[in-house]
Amino acid sequence: MSNVEIRDPRFASVVGKDVAFEQLATGFLFTEGPLWHAKEKYLLFSDMPGDHLRKWTKASGIATFRKPCAQSNGLAWDREGRLIVCEHATSLLTRTEKNGDITVLASHHDGKELNSPNDVVVKSDGAIYFSDPTYGRNEYYGNPRTTQLAFRGLYRVAPDGHTLALMADDFGQPNGLCFSLDEKHLFVNDTDRQHIRRFDVAADGSLSGGAVWAETKGEGPGAPDGMKIDSAGNVYCCGPAGIHVFAPDATCLGVVKVPEYTANFCFGDDDRRSLYVTASSSIYRFRVTVPGPA
Repeated sequence: MSNVEIRDPRFASVVGKDVAFEQLATGFLFTEGPLWHAKEKYLLFSDMPGDHLRKWTKASGIATFRKPCAQSNGLAWDREGRLIVCEHATSLLTRTEKNGDITVLASHHDGKELNSPNDVVVKSDGAIYFSDPTYGRNEYYGNPRTTQLAFRGLYRVAPDGHTLALMADDFGQPNGLCFSLDEKHLFVNDTDRQHIRRFDVAADGSLSGGAVWAETKGEGPGAPDGMKIDSAGNVYCCGPAGIHVFAPDATCLGVVKVPEYTANFCFGDDDRRSLYVTASSSIYRFRVTVPGPA
């Protein structure tokens, strides 16, 4: 049985005619936030219900990176190689300094606590964009408590690391996000509405537009969640049955049918042609044809 559903012939030249899954580790509660370290060749990932941020290497397998970890979710590196963390339990966006100190980058908007920063991406100028749905205030995936904000927003932290600005507040539940290769567009998906929106990015970092760019359609469990772009501008997004792959023209080329419910993934390995997948209780890896961005 094939592990892919091909919807457009271009799928084979982007992903391949089929994929082979390698289960790297299992036994987790719910995995998220995969992040590859290109120089040191390791994978970080969150296990939110376990309040455990873990590290995987080929040589040593699984090890603890941080526990407790404030039920971390999305992770990113900034321009200086510092770790940016979305924290479910605290509703904070933080940065881990080189000496291990934790700096809070965002905590409140208009005097009210953020919902629960979920996923995050860093622009080449150092600005940080993150989604703020309410999932981290739910039982099991976070710290149950009442929301203070009346909306689920998309935010930007300026390159100075201090100025927080609300970019958009008209989502059901904003989730995964990624820039186009030229950074002129920001893709943000909405889990509740099962679609991906595309915003125009101005020189000052502000956003406009935001029309629906594509929808994740199909049978099987899953919804828009983690999202990444490859080196040819194809957008990968979680959706029903696994990972949906969209061409730059928004055509859905096909679906990689992951063995477990899939929350997120990232490109990794020296050639950036491995996709590391956080799928509920397990971490998987499979190979693709077009690499991720360098």
